[in-house]
Amino acid sequence: MKTHLNPYLSFRDTAREAMEFYQSVFGGELSTSTFAEFQVSDDPAEADKLLHANLTTPGGMILMAADTPSSEERSSTSFVTMSLNGDDEAELRRYWDTLSTGGTITQPLEKAQWGDLFGMCTDRFGVDWMINVVATP
Repeated sequence: MKTHLNPYLSFRDTAREAMEFYQSVFGGELSTSTFAEFQVSDDPAEADKLLHANLTTPGGMILMAADTPSSEERSSTSFVTMSLNGDDEAELRRYWDTLSTGGTITQPLEKAQWGDLFGMCTDRFGVDWMINVVATP
């Protein structure tokens, strides 16, 4: 049996838009379930909110998310940063370009002291990202 650690992001009313955006970035199959499908809210305004979303990419990454119901508090701060690492510079630059567009670049993607290309940004949904392109010998 394998154990997997998968990021699970929480949004307030933007989970569908965010997950469709991440699907455009990473590709793969996106499955969603709404509040209405599982009757988790009596508020008709929440019917189309996402109770659960699962994006499985061709490379095997799994990203999950949901909307927080209006009746629940959602933390406005995050102590999690999504980190993408690899040696395919073209792929990781494409991720960088797409994730940083409309967001905030906190550290440009450039050669770091340890020799890799490294950058940090916050995407337009408020999710923090680190991209590291491993230097090839």
